[in-house]
Amino acid sequence: MRDLSSNLLEWYDVHARPMPWRTPPTEKKAGVRPDPYRIWLSEVMLQQTTVAAVKDYFNRFTARWPTVADLAAAADGDVMGEWAGLGYYARARNLLKCARTITNEHGGVFPDDHATLLSLPGIGPYTAAAISSIAYDLRHVVVDGNVERVMARLYDIHTPLPAAKAEMTAKAERLTPKLRTGDYAQAVMDLGATICTPKSPACDICPWREPCKARKNGTPLELPQKTPKKPKPVRHGTVYLGRRSDGAWLMERRPDKGLLGGMLGFPGSDWIDSDAPRPPGTPPTSADWKATEGEVRHTFTHFHLLLTVMTAAVDSDEQLLFLGHNDFRPSDLPTVMRKAFDLIEK
Repeated sequence: MRDLSSNLLEWYDVHARPMPWRTPPTEKKAGVRPDPYRIWLSEVMLQQTTVAAVKDYFNRFTARWPTVADLAAAADGDVMGEWAGLGYYARARNLLKCARTITNEHGGVFPDDHATLLSLPGIGPYTAAAISSIAYDLRHVVVDGNVERVMARLYDIHTPLPAAKAEMTAKAERLTPKLRTGDYAQAVMDLGATICTPKSPACDICPWREPCKARKNGTPLELPQKTPKKPKPVRHGTVYLGRRSDGAWLMERRPDKGLLGGMLGFPGSDWIDSDAPRPPGTPPTSADWKATEGEVRHTFTHFHLLLTVMTAAVDSDEQLLFLGHNDFRPSDLPTVMRKAFDLIEK
């Protein structure tokens, strides 16, 4: 086990991917310590999201809010606006809750023990393990999709996921060294992202090619096995894009709970399953609403959504929320709402 870990760390010292949140191994050896704030922020952003999609968001966030105290003091709407388009908006709400808890209850310093990290808003077992390992070099196993794929191939595990997760985690835990645990955790993830890739693994240049059982058995492309997912249902809804004569847009702030929670967007109907009766949508205000040609198509984790887009010129109303033309930024909208805006712009 020590040989496997040492070989991988030697590979990582040469081939570590440059990341805006990562402290390179050369700097760590020189005594530079990772910033727990940047590690935490990146791990929250990376949940269900690719590295390529996260980098620009991470750079914008850290430029605007360079410390956890800065983020804690930010206005909710500003943070939600910067998060727009990244999806899974509960992460952004928990981000603010966690930043404020750390600032108010921990003196602006991230806890350096796993149990306390787990008690913070929005931090589950994976994120707590990642912060403990990468930021503080504590020995906690970090298992993401890349690590699961590497373990499945290294040990030729054919039990399908998610049933195989416990076995893969146990294998990964046995390989985790006592020293340089943070570098090792990132090394396994880098191995999965750059060498042990899903469709075209570069087995010939893999530092673990010799002990890899799947390579010996000719099964790497079969692994990891996954239990087939059920087909996603389709839901329908209506969204209303109203504009006042001065250019202001009719908006609404969605409830904190639920999809797009806390995000600013256009008013709309409930989203109804395609096989359910579809009651007519109720416009947010009286106007000459007309359907736009085409529809918005968007996919969430558990369903596909089709939206009819209605437009109208609307009058001012003290009970409604309007956003002035100069304050309106399509980039602040969640992706599904930005698609509706783009449709009428075309």
